Amino acid sequence: MCQNEIGSMRNTCLDALVVSHKAYLVESMDKTPIVFEDWEQVLGTAVPEGRQAAYREAIEMNDVPTAGARDLGGPPWEQALASRMREKNLARTSERTCRAWCWRFMDACGGKPIDELDHGDVRNWLSDLAVKERAAASTQSQALNAVVFFFREVLQRDPGDFSDLIRARRGRKVPTVLTQAECKRLFEVMDGTSRLMAELMYAAGLRLSELLGLRVKDVDLERLQLAVQFGKGGKSRLTMIPPKLEPALRAHRERLRVLHAKDRAANLPGVELPEAMERKWPKAGEKFTWFWFWPSRNLMRDHRNGIARRHHVLDVTFQKAIRVAVEKAGVDKRVSPHTLRHSFATHLLASGTGIRDVQNLLGHADISTTEIYLHTAKHTGIGVRSPFETL
Repeated sequence: MCQNEIGSMRNTCLDALVVSHKAYLVESMDKTPIVFEDWEQVLGTAVPEGRQAAYREAIEMNDVPTAGARDLGGPPWEQALASRMREKNLARTSERTCRAWCWRFMDACGGKPIDELDHGDVRNWLSDLAVKERAAASTQSQALNAVVFFFREVLQRDPGDFSDLIRARRGRKVPTVLTQAECKRLFEVMDGTSRLMAELMYAAGLRLSELLGLRVKDVDLERLQLAVQFGKGGKSRLTMIPPKLEPALRAHRERLRVLHAKDRAANLPGVELPEAMERKWPKAGEKFTWFWFWPSRNLMRDHRNGIARRHHVLDVTFQKAIRVAVEKAGVDKRVSPHTLRHSFATHLLASGTGIRDVQNLLGHADISTTEIYLHTAKHTGIGVRSPFETL
């Protein structure tokens, strides 16, 4: 067997082990994930240099909170990056993404000393993303923002001008949308809490992170309003709860009371709160009003301090439930939880709802983002119909 075949088989085995580890984390939600620095000990072999960034992203970029002591970073530059992002009170997902991109940049630089990194290193790496890896324009912009933040905020250096950078072509893709009949079939093959989550996500046009982050206090069943706190860009908004879902949501809330009472009887720590609030009212996390509306069945470790407490349902758990339901329902489309949000907007526009109202319900800062759904709606009242319809 040639050396290339041996290397290919070795990489395949490593990939399988990484996938197995991520599946293990989903099933054992009370376990602390293994950080990248420990991974080679688990594998019993060195990770190939060219694949380190991919493995680090696969291992560390998951929604399972890690112990706070291990979440501060490995090398001094990563610790400084994490500290600076937390000083600026950036979202945890933003920190995780930025750190992953900076690791890819450092790996691409081949161990070059940090003091010697300059504009040329950043420019060459970003150009390679577009030319060699054929990265999307949004991916390249995300990488650029992460590395510029690293240079300006951590290294305290100007990364230079990137106006002449080779940019990936920015295309506008029309989102996948389900018909109302397909949505109904999808919900019918689901059951329990996952069905209620999917129905509410479609009914209110929520993003996945907004759905999972709901608290009991955010669901007003008397006024049939849903308060989305700290949505995309840190913004908050109100959206609707259809009366048809009110009885199921009310019954779910009563079940939460029983679970919350068990947690309090077991003297468990309260749920995670925004850091400033947790310092001001340390016992607020024990109140039912702050309890997660979609709590996980098992305890998990808080990513900031390592405390074992009840977290909300993981995104991968709900994504898997949607994938299984799509297969059962026989829907021959590529469907993710976000497809329900696309369908919500499209169906509203098709029924004659004004685009400004849809923009407010979705929480879009720019109406041009909402206008993409005009292409997916059948008849919006302002769209163009084919002349064939009048023959």
